[in-house]
Amino acid sequence: MDSCSLKINFEPIVKLVDDVIIPPMYKIRQHFETPRLLDPVGKLHEELLKKSELLKSLKGKRVCIAVGSRGINNISLYVWELVKVVLEHGGKPFIIPAMGSHGGATPEGQRKVLEELGITDDKVGAPVVSNLDVEYLGDTEEGIPVYTSCDALNSDAVILINRVKPHTSFRGDIESGLIKMAVIGLGKQKGADLCHKMGFYRFAERLKSMARIVLSKVPVVFGVALLENAYDETADIKVLLPQEFFEEEPKLLEKAKSWMPRLPVDNIDVLIVDEIGKDISGDGMDPNITGRFASEFVKGDKDVNRIVVLRLTEKTEGNANGIGVADVTTLKVLEESDLTKGYINSITAAIPPTVRIPMVMPNDYYAIKAAIKTANNLDYSGEKTRIVRIKNTLQLEYLYLSESLLYEINDNKLVDIVEGPLSFEFDEKGNLLTLW
Repeated sequence: MDSCSLKINFEPIVKLVDDVIIPPMYKIRQHFETPRLLDPVGKLHEELLKKSELLKSLKGKRVCIAVGSRGINNISLYVWELVKVVLEHGGKPFIIPAMGSHGGATPEGQRKVLEELGITDDKVGAPVVSNLDVEYLGDTEEGIPVYTSCDALNSDAVILINRVKPHTSFRGDIESGLIKMAVIGLGKQKGADLCHKMGFYRFAERLKSMARIVLSKVPVVFGVALLENAYDETADIKVLLPQEFFEEEPKLLEKAKSWMPRLPVDNIDVLIVDEIGKDISGDGMDPNITGRFASEFVKGDKDVNRIVVLRLTEKTEGNANGIGVADVTTLKVLEESDLTKGYINSITAAIPPTVRIPMVMPNDYYAIKAAIKTANNLDYSGEKTRIVRIKNTLQLEYLYLSESLLYEINDNKLVDIVEGPLSFEFDEKGNLLTLW
């Protein structure tokens, strides 16, 4: 196949931004008032025992435990607990990836995703079976075809486990959670592809119609719904029967939304994001935090003029899905990007903007300066530019704010200034040295 190389002469480019000043910054700490389970595995065990009669019915049955690709806190421990309880009740558990097209849409890639989450045959005590084979289940009244995993369909019982949280591309009374996993996760690459092809108009309602078909034909016995707080810790766990999904998941979603972390200011000239990756968000950086969505069906409540991304996480393994909503990035990000993975993700999700390449600068120093230079405001030097720097969209306890934003947090009792003013430090290659 053909390959390509990009031609960039940085010398004349950096001259255009070199006179910009990166203003003094202040490190701050946010305090989120949010619940946390002290013994989350114990809570899961307690929830499972509420379904004791159902667990007894698993004796002698092949029980499929469907696990997604998200970096859910303690996910390997929860899967291990599920396996243990199923074995204690005489069931024969096995694990399948329920992650649509993730992992490069290959069986090996999806098995590796689970392995990176700590889910292997040895660690959780049950075999991992990774296939992309699906079977057609029927059409919705609207004519949308529904597919599901052959491994799940041919098992005796299926258990879903997933986090309930706001989605990055659509809004509804259900978003990311058990219903979506039943349709897109179990649908593998083909099901996910067909589902996203319809676009995000009325997506929640369409997902529910498709899920009713799945749940009428796939032997789902229950689902484990996980909720996380602003510190990425488990805040609550509920075990739901399939018939409870449609009534209870919307309630859990409202809780999840209220517990999400957020930025302490709204009007931002430049948002510096140290790292993005699929382990951070399906969109690399969660648009519910940045306010910058790739989907036309969701609008953010943040006014962010420029976003600059400095690097990819190691765990994303080159998948830079989500980089397309940034305005500026670095040569390092471009060189580390595996466009194949990102394009597969984008094509399956039917959202091309997520993999568009933003302006590329030679290093962190000039990437930040380019973002300041192009920010639409009346600050021509950069000294009064409203800048926020975050490590990623999962870790928002500590942030950096520029001096011009300090007055906005003066009366915020949940925000402390840790240190400052300080100047960002860079090495001889222009890489940002100021850490967290």
